[in-house]
Amino acid sequence: MSIKPRLFSTFQCLRHENPLGLPRSGAPPQLPRMQRGLPTKRPLPSVRKTIAVSSAKGGVGKSTIAVNLALAFARLGHRTGILDTDIFGPSIPTLLSLNGQEPRLSEGNQLLPIVNYGVKSMSMGYLVGEDKPVVWRGLMVMKALQQLLWEVEWGGLDVLVMDLPPGTGDTQLTITQQVVLDGAIVVSTPQDIALRDAVKGVEMMRKVNVPLLGMVQNMSVFMCPQCNHSTHIFGSEGVAQACSTHNVPFLGDLPLHASICDDADRGKPTVVAEPESGRARAFVAIAERIAKDINL
Repeated sequence: MSIKPRLFSTFQCLRHENPLGLPRSGAPPQLPRMQRGLPTKRPLPSVRKTIAVSSAKGGVGKSTIAVNLALAFARLGHRTGILDTDIFGPSIPTLLSLNGQEPRLSEGNQLLPIVNYGVKSMSMGYLVGEDKPVVWRGLMVMKALQQLLWEVEWGGLDVLVMDLPPGTGDTQLTITQQVVLDGAIVVSTPQDIALRDAVKGVEMMRKVNVPLLGMVQNMSVFMCPQCNHSTHIFGSEGVAQACSTHNVPFLGDLPLHASICDDADRGKPTVVAEPESGRARAFVAIAERIAKDINL
């Protein structure tokens, strides 16, 4: 298959109906404008299962968890991709050590994912410079999201992990109303200030009829590397209690560990950097449970 060089440039005069600057010749037809009611949900082309990783609160480690789960699915033998749906603050290029890479176009003018560690990925971060802000209003943002959803040639995946931005706004609503999701995961730390927003994320998924796979408690315990003393810096049972209160499955704990942060910052997430560590096994255990729940 021949591929074309990437044509996107932040210096192009972009229009709201085509913010990524993709060639229109041979591109798939545009989604019809809805006159009334909600859009019809559709599965993403050539993707068997799609799950969303949400937090409703920034700073709780959602993107790090999303990319490690994707790598864990790949480690379990599944053809895996990850879609970064955060237009303003994409993290996946950094987490996968792919900053500066640019996707090319297929013969059908579809974006071709970029691969590292056996996982296919697509992100707004590949389409703009590493230090370039995306200064767009809502209409441009939503159209760019449409293009990331429907104009990527995944080439056959068993599972696609969607890394959602924080919050419960336009991006989340667009995805949950237009894409057939096989389930959603909500990430939170144990403290009350994060849990309050996480519960809002749970209720949003219920309101839009997305199957809730469960909640993950991140940064649950800190183990001192010097004396091995464990400290629950953010509390210990917050997410488990919230799961019990709101009748949500509890998927597991992930520790607060310097290596998880260091691995992410250097673009080699824990599942591939330290595959035999207890931290990596925790990610794999959560991925195994999700795979079972969605019949992967």
